[in-house]
Amino acid sequence: MNAAPQWSLTTRRGWELRWTGTAVMGVVNVTPDSFSDGGCFADTETAVAHGLAMVQAGALVVDVGGESTRPGAQPVPAALEIERVIPVIAGLCRHPGVTVSIDTRKPAVAVAAIDAGARLVNDVSGLRDPDMVAVCSTRDTPAVIMHMLGDDPATMQRAPIYRNVVDEVAHWLTERADHALAAGVPAVMVDPGIGFGKTLEHNLALLRSIDRFGPHPVLVGASRKNFLGRITGLTVPQQRDGASIAAHVLAARAGAAMVRVHDVAGHVAALAVQAALDWSGQ
Repeated sequence: MNAAPQWSLTTRRGWELRWTGTAVMGVVNVTPDSFSDGGCFADTETAVAHGLAMVQAGALVVDVGGESTRPGAQPVPAALEIERVIPVIAGLCRHPGVTVSIDTRKPAVAVAAIDAGARLVNDVSGLRDPDMVAVCSTRDTPAVIMHMLGDDPATMQRAPIYRNVVDEVAHWLTERADHALAAGVPAVMVDPGIGFGKTLEHNLALLRSIDRFGPHPVLVGASRKNFLGRITGLTVPQQRDGASIAAHVLAARAGAAMVRVHDVAGHVAALAVQAALDWSGQ
């Protein structure tokens, strides 16, 4: 068997996040309306405790978000998003060894989050805003560049159409990553955007083609999403963790560097078995 792939995100100032194989990013939604856990972690103390539990369970990164980007979600003002996420980020970053990312499309929120200790910007709009590129460059902060059809979660699922979804997403991610790096963003991950302006068939095609989205580390976020409910018949998102693990193990086998999940413990265990099967040399 081949050795497990090595990944890293580095900055000019010397900060580095390095890992082997497929790491886990835990989701902390500080929102009332996220599709899976909206309202569950709306107060700071509960959200911080949840994030720390994810790290204890094996998450390499905790991703904190203050605006739902589910299909049909309405945007919130930057000031409200900052009010939601900054106390949580600050609380998590008081603990040594906790790496926090900020899930936001807004440059002002990214600046406040970085000042509070966040080390990574996870932008579902793919750094389309030049001001977000400038924030990541001047603040020497790596970014996740995600593909979304169009530029608005409220409308992204209205009859999404591609000529060839894999080719188009791969081309778009490569262009955005090259642009970001040329503009001074120190490092990037790319995310094909499962569920963001894609049909069931589009999502499955992308998951079968994770190896097409390199050479940068690829992040995959299929956790609890609606297409898994359509496949399994499970209408409650919290019941889809088994289906999420199946999708993410497939992504890991195809070379995904990180998976973004709600159920950290289950994914860490499944990925450990997958890694042993793939890379133990037995």
